[in-house]
Amino acid sequence: QLQLVESGGGLVQPGGSLRLSCAASGLAFNVYTIAWFRQAPGKEREGVSYINNYNQDTNYADDVKGRFIISEDNAKSTVYLQMNSLKPEDTAVYYCALKYLYSGNLLPKNYPYWGRGTEVTVSS
Repeated sequence: QLQLVESGGGLVQPGGSLRLSCAASGLAFNVYTIAWFRQAPGKEREGVSYINNYNQDTNYADDVKGRFIISEDNAKSTVYLQMNSLKPEDTAVYYCALKYLYSGNLLPKNYPYWGRGTEVTVSS
């Protein structure tokens, strides 16, 4: 049974950095796309970034381009989200989600498997 477990969240000051991890286990296929989403209080869940483990295709939401970097360690079935120059508006619960094979978008409805989330708070 597929499981996704996020870690690395916490409290950080504006301008600081955090690295989130998403560890996948119980994979049925070895080609997949993992995406990061986030949901702030009172707001809809929004896509942040995705990466495909086979062709390393990546994509980012406009408001994190140049600040966040997604990467993956295929041997560990783990995806990372390095978040730099954090802003208070980055405060949210961050979720990773998986779709087998390829995904060319950051639409939550296209990702059938989800982790439970890790909380990120950016505040002074």
